Amino acid sequence: MWELLSTVIKEILVMWELLAPAILETLLMVISSTILAVIIGFIPAIILTITDEDGLKPNKAIYKSLDFIVNTLRSFPFIILMVVIIPFTRLIMGTSFGPFATIVPLTIAAAPFVSRVVESALKEVDPGVIEAAKSFGATNNQIIFKVMLKEAIPSIVSGITLTLISIIGYSAMAGTIGGGGLGALAVRYGYQRFQTDVMIVTVIVLIIIVQLLQSLGNYLYNKLAK
Repeated sequence: MWELLSTVIKEILVMWELLAPAILETLLMVISSTILAVIIGFIPAIILTITDEDGLKPNKAIYKSLDFIVNTLRSFPFIILMVVIIPFTRLIMGTSFGPFATIVPLTIAAAPFVSRVVESALKEVDPGVIEAAKSFGATNNQIIFKVMLKEAIPSIVSGITLTLISIIGYSAMAGTIGGGGLGALAVRYGYQRFQTDVMIVTVIVLIIIVQLLQSLGNYLYNKLAK
């Protein structure tokens, strides 16, 4: 066990020159796209919550239309989505390859997921708390932003943690078609050059990143839940 661990550590040190830029590219893609996805996904989540049949302002037409759009975007396999929006990516970023370009499809793929996460968290808020706020004369905006969001923050943080982990998986897939990051490193060296050690170390690094993010997410959830 210790001999295997020692061998793995030595391999990581030897390949650090390859791993360091790949890790930075992955973190750049994941963090940037998550922030953008949260910003973009928050708006439809609020609208879906408000216009639901049990919402503050039920509107079946708006809810069904937006619900269809969100579900449609979520149904796209990421690889297909990335290829389909190449012209849009090139229009915005000036290129369709590399870590910066990959932020665009990652954001589009993650935004509907964030919308569902936030919508679900808001709908989990105790109806009694909402009714109490109404009885005190709170407006709909106050109920949404000062009551529902405040109560739902722990669940939202947990959902964003899941989003981060999903985006890490997407970013690795993006590496197969020139997206950069750890996925590209695994394909170029581990697959195309048959360097199995690079593939193994890349997988280990991805597992470590996921574990660290999950631990951080759990810590924040427990802290906020108290």
